[in-house]
Amino acid sequence: LNTLVMRTDLSGDPTFRELLGRVHSVALGAYEHQDLPFEQLVAELQPERDFSRNPLFQVVFAFQNVPREGAVFHGLTIRPMAKNITTTRVDLECFVWEGSEQIHVALVYNTDLFDRDTIERFGTHFQKTLTEVARDPEQRISDVQILTGTERQQLLIDWNDSSSKYSRDSCVHELFEQQVEQSPDAVAVVYEDEQLTYRELNARANQLAHYLKSFGVGPEVLVGICLERSIEMVIAVLGILKAGGAYVPLDPEYPQERLTFMLADTQTPVLLTQQKLLSGLPETAAHLVCLDSHWEAIGNKSLDNPISDAVAENLAYVMYTSGSTGRPKGVCVTHRNVVRLVKATNYASLGAEEVFLQFAPISFDASTLELWGPLLNGGRLVVFPAALPSLAQLGEVIEQHQVTILWLTAGLFHQMVEDHLGSLGSVRQLLAGGDILSVSHVKRVLEKLDGCCLINGYGPTENTTFTTCYPMTDGSALGSSVPIGRPIANTRVYILDARLQPVPIGVAGQLYTGGDGLARGYLNRPELTAEKFIPDPFSEDPAARLYKTGDLVRYLPDGTIEFLGRIDHQVKIRGFRIELGEIEVV
Repeated sequence: LNTLVMRTDLSGDPTFRELLGRVHSVALGAYEHQDLPFEQLVAELQPERDFSRNPLFQVVFAFQNVPREGAVFHGLTIRPMAKNITTTRVDLECFVWEGSEQIHVALVYNTDLFDRDTIERFGTHFQKTLTEVARDPEQRISDVQILTGTERQQLLIDWNDSSSKYSRDSCVHELFEQQVEQSPDAVAVVYEDEQLTYRELNARANQLAHYLKSFGVGPEVLVGICLERSIEMVIAVLGILKAGGAYVPLDPEYPQERLTFMLADTQTPVLLTQQKLLSGLPETAAHLVCLDSHWEAIGNKSLDNPISDAVAENLAYVMYTSGSTGRPKGVCVTHRNVVRLVKATNYASLGAEEVFLQFAPISFDASTLELWGPLLNGGRLVVFPAALPSLAQLGEVIEQHQVTILWLTAGLFHQMVEDHLGSLGSVRQLLAGGDILSVSHVKRVLEKLDGCCLINGYGPTENTTFTTCYPMTDGSALGSSVPIGRPIANTRVYILDARLQPVPIGVAGQLYTGGDGLARGYLNRPELTAEKFIPDPFSEDPAARLYKTGDLVRYLPDGTIEFLGRIDHQVKIRGFRIELGEIEVV
């Protein structure tokens, strides 16, 4: 028996009948040279050796078309070799032979590469493929449905059953006001030696809201906010929402050119800032309001809750992310998007007993969770000091205020685990993400921090901070990577191929996400919005959409999702998305 190397040509998306013709031609051509020893071919080609794989082929297919078992052929008794194979010479071998009324298939596989469940699914899909192409040999290869009905139900419906009842028609500030009614004297926000109760924070935000309304701030009106971390920053975002407007975070550390673009793109009529930051701001037509030096005028306004005309579909904020063309793009996030993240959710406990650290820059969407997770659930928000932090200072603040729930980017998480793990003793829920987590660091946390739940959170800004989460209390079951988990409450995810068809378990595809966390789109970028936010082909709602994340993932057999990488050139730096095109333009 000699090995023949064949290559199948799938170019042009042929029909099955066309493909069969191509294979027929390739096979006939190969048989003309079947007497050439394979070893001689290898010696002639001298392929580069790689001990991780066979240099020329990884799959063997053998159709055993010799006489049936028991027959005598040239004095030899025939029996199928495949029945007795216990080792494989390559990654995967498929043996086929004819029975009296059916075809038998045996799959032999490298157990270092494949699990038995994977091979069983492969066999099921092979059988489904044969059934489909026999039914309609004129269909194109890309249209062949290899998933069974049970698998489609599992991938599209069962693993997307994340709905929960929550306040989907309420605005962020309305839910905050409900907390004020429930616990007016509870501490809402702490900054260094200063703190405000829910009643006091509400009153100051009301005064700012009335002040902003006098400048015409209302639904869909964008208000810039360029402030350092402080109690004033919390008052500002809350006051903007109470006035009915939407806030646009402007990081004081951003380059002038970027700030200039964002102010021009949003055409914000009002910009909230601090006196000491004025010199770093670009020229703008926006009315500048310094919350420190202008508070006397703001403090004369009413303490009562203003009447806001905003509804859940109105904008809550516009947050800018890096753009592949060199232009940053503003993601338009609504009140419903934010509420879906922090109310009646399933990835963490966000009750009144929690102490949450606000550490991320307000221009980073982690701040959405940090701000509204505690404030809409009656918890306590500790704002980290404005100065550039050190790991030691971060640990001190966590210990001083006995922070119970904390969000860290992957890079910062790794550093804290290495150098200041003891500082996390009070943390009962540790959320980390923005990049790939190290398995060894995760295991160390779960071994050393008793009673701590570590949550790997994944999600683009376009789906409001979190899309999927993977809670862990025991690291013993982790393999070579940390999964990104399952969709959080009121979120849908699909892993699809290039034709928007679901891929089987274990097969890589692009992650698409939808549900109540899905942003409205990009500000002033209708073409980009149409490209990235597409109609949902699996929903009966004609208005339902999906966001193309650009992330390559796959389903694991238990329904959790494993992150594999990007399909483009986007990179992450300390959790921030960076499109290399933006750097190339500069």
